[in-house]
Amino acid sequence: MSLDPVTLAILKGRLEQIADEMDATLFRAAFNPIIAEAHDASHGIYDAATGDTLVQGKSGLPIFVGVMAFGVRAVMARAKGRISDGDVWIFNDPFAGGTHLSDFRLVRPVFHDGELFCWLASVGHWHDVGGNVPGNYNPVATEILQEGMLIPPVRLFHRGELVQDVVDILSANSRLPLSLYGDLQGQIGALDLGVRRIGALIAEYGADTLRAAFAALKERAATMMRAQIAGLPDGSVSADDLLDNDGIVDEPLRIALDMTVAGDRLVLDFSRSAPAAQGPVNISRATTIAACYVALKHVFVEVPANAGVLEPVEIRIPDGSILDARNPRPVGGYTETILRLIDVIFQAVARIAPERAVAPAYGTINALSVTGRREGGGRWVMFSFFGGGHGGHAGGDGLSHGNAPISTATIPPLEILEAAYPVRFTQWALRPDSGGPGEHRGGLGAIYELALMAEEAEAFLFGERGRHPPPGVAGGLPAAPNRFAWEGATGWNAPPMTSKMTGIRLRRDQKLRLETPGGGGHGDPARRDPAAVARDVAQGYVSARAAREVYRVALDADGRVDEAATARLRGAA
Repeated sequence: MSLDPVTLAILKGRLEQIADEMDATLFRAAFNPIIAEAHDASHGIYDAATGDTLVQGKSGLPIFVGVMAFGVRAVMARAKGRISDGDVWIFNDPFAGGTHLSDFRLVRPVFHDGELFCWLASVGHWHDVGGNVPGNYNPVATEILQEGMLIPPVRLFHRGELVQDVVDILSANSRLPLSLYGDLQGQIGALDLGVRRIGALIAEYGADTLRAAFAALKERAATMMRAQIAGLPDGSVSADDLLDNDGIVDEPLRIALDMTVAGDRLVLDFSRSAPAAQGPVNISRATTIAACYVALKHVFVEVPANAGVLEPVEIRIPDGSILDARNPRPVGGYTETILRLIDVIFQAVARIAPERAVAPAYGTINALSVTGRREGGGRWVMFSFFGGGHGGHAGGDGLSHGNAPISTATIPPLEILEAAYPVRFTQWALRPDSGGPGEHRGGLGAIYELALMAEEAEAFLFGERGRHPPPGVAGGLPAAPNRFAWEGATGWNAPPMTSKMTGIRLRRDQKLRLETPGGGGHGDPARRDPAAVARDVAQGYVSARAAREVYRVALDADGRVDEAATARLRGAA
């Protein structure tokens, strides 16, 4: 069946609205701020036969949607055809289409006239799922069992009946069982809503019309992706970047890409990347492929978001490498590695088509956990991630204090964190001179400083980009590196591993301080408009020293551009 363009556009919007409404349902219902406020969750619609991504929402995390296709296939393999209306599977296994153990996935089949029509899936970042570190970002884990409970795909509902034993097992393995229960119920509610909305759409348009729309949307994405690739010059380029360390061995780890464009085909070859690490910076093969999907969507923004994006793309991943983790390798810090993977794709694109390129963003979520006990003895766990600058691009400067490019998750508001936990933020500000200099400047990172309001607590940090800051592209310069420190009895301290630390002991009024990276610069800084440099200095984004020494712009006593002195500086350069 062929569909006219108007009907296809209407159905595309209606299907995306279903995923959006599922996202909103979970955000409203979730107990933990990482879902409710930061929106660290996602929903999608998946092909009945292949598990391929058909539709994703605009509010959920793209990395989750991409990985979930592998999760749906894992459920299909586990079910072995024994699928009933009303079934729901639950799991968090990173080696079966998961990411890390905090991200719990619920997968539900949708039936029509007794036949499987499609799959719906929900994923959310739960607050605590056991393991050695509250909040589960354990930077010194050497096996996955040190990161939390691992649940393979199992039935949470069978023919519409809840399997209470599964809920009891999950609750018994969390420091925050009430939060877990609330998030679980929110995901169940989102799937219930999705089933109703799909049913209503089938009743309105017919199952055959919707199936035709699924096929047409995927074909359209593949066709557009081929056209976008064909618009790039043929050739091969390489890009390498480094992780600071794996939290166990203090040595850098290489993420390397050899990218080849040949007509309308693209090859992403990661064969030169590091072998599997001892520490928790490994990622599964599914996560690597999903990260490539996210990076390509950043570059080719016009292409619809579904499995068709990857049809003209070959991804080569070395077996058993840091990008192909096998059980029991730890994967808790997967966010840091996929950010670096996205960065090398951005850098490779810059070498073949700089006008399309975006410089790397700040490159770390700085996962911070602070935990203690309340006066009554109950546990509190503050888990949060933090923002930084995005890279400059041919169209302008990077975004300051943005969220990570792996997702659309927002940075939890300080008011929510202060209301929920015994902490007080003493600084929440942009970080001057943190954006990479360029003709188009990288966005600024941020400074976060918080003080403990309880008698004592313990803190844990999992970050990156402390030693290898986000690079610039097309002649742009690197951003400022990540910095973390905490206040002790004898003054301020920094982690031996630069941006990873466990067991930080805090007393009342002692502080933690994060200074996050900006984004890399795009283009030669000496080509930046002097008036833009003057505005940056006036707004406190760039220091007068950097204006003169890096951008080669001289300012007079009133902060205006001294054109003669600037001409001499740039002539000398």
